[in-house]
Amino acid sequence: MILEVQKTTCKGVMAIAKLTTVAFTVLAIFFTIALIMYPDTVLSASLRGMDLWATKVFPSLLPFFIIAELLFGFGVVHGVGALCERFMRPLFNVPGAGGFVWVMGMVSGYPAGAKWTRDLRENGQVTKVEAERLVAFTNASSPLFLFGVVAGAFFGNTGLGLMIAAAHYGGNFLVGLGMRFYRYGEDKPTGHSHKKSVKEALHILHHTRINDGRPLGQLLGDAVMRSIKTLILVGGFIMLFSVVTDLLKQTGVIHLSSLLLTLFGIPEVFQLPLTAGLFEITTGVAALTDTNTSLLAQLVFVSFILGFHGLSIQAQIASILADTDIRFAPYAWARLAHGTIAAVLMVIFYQYFDVPEDSVNVWTGTHDSLNHWMAFFEHYGPIFTFCLLSLSLYLFWMKKRG
Repeated sequence: MILEVQKTTCKGVMAIAKLTTVAFTVLAIFFTIALIMYPDTVLSASLRGMDLWATKVFPSLLPFFIIAELLFGFGVVHGVGALCERFMRPLFNVPGAGGFVWVMGMVSGYPAGAKWTRDLRENGQVTKVEAERLVAFTNASSPLFLFGVVAGAFFGNTGLGLMIAAAHYGGNFLVGLGMRFYRYGEDKPTGHSHKKSVKEALHILHHTRINDGRPLGQLLGDAVMRSIKTLILVGGFIMLFSVVTDLLKQTGVIHLSSLLLTLFGIPEVFQLPLTAGLFEITTGVAALTDTNTSLLAQLVFVSFILGFHGLSIQAQIASILADTDIRFAPYAWARLAHGTIAAVLMVIFYQYFDVPEDSVNVWTGTHDSLNHWMAFFEHYGPIFTFCLLSLSLYLFWMKKRG
């Protein structure tokens, strides 16, 4: 009897695997034909994705990535982790080092949280289950994106940024609290068994630095190389999903989403924008803010898209985790939870926040400072990107030569 059940299960798994293969094959053939039929669309979408990466994503994320690599190498993350254990373990059931990943992930934006979670896992600072908990709530939109791009550029009102950020980060926090119960008790917790003093944390920092052993020059070179390698991967996914989204629009396949979204009661005016946002955040937010519907409805759907991350961001994170034992599924389910919770929080906050009528920056009182930084990235971003790519090629050549 047991043998028959095992055979049936095995046949079912093989059937699913075959169907998956067929589905991927059909998709590959479809996009190959679409690439040939719409070369102009492919070129414009690819250039738009490259422009976004070169002018904003690369120059804004690279400094955070390099500094984080140096902090790992110097042992700062280990030392800070010892101090953060007192609140990260009770709140999220992860080691104190996760506090660094959580804060830096929110400040710099996705997919930074996944990258640093992977580093913690490779260094043995978190278990597999702890890493899966951590990656579920340490990837979020950066404040610059929420206040400058979403609130300022798309809604035309940076004053909405505080409400959007509150729903987004609040949802992320609640997802983290929920993930503390994920596989609770199945693994032996890592980290420090008791609260550490500042002196003990400094000792851990120094001990980690000595064990690393790399001189400053090598540490800096490795930080630049690893950071640029990750960002090149991110750039490839941005260009790919920019092309995929435009091809789905051009071929009309994206309209098939209306059939599914209708079952969930989504109004027709939101169906195509929401579908676009499920693939790529920026495209979806732009389309939602052009629907000429109520502000609350736009904010709710935008909050869901920001929490879901879009398949483009999810693919980036999946690729970062691919060669580790960290499973992607918990992160994917957490995105649905984050999007739903953020949408609910937006409904609640909308009742109590004073919705500003004009565009006023919540940090400075004016929008001039924010526009200055956006213009700075637009103008100097490509130059910065080119210089750092040249430096990485030089360091790679020197490493191979030596």
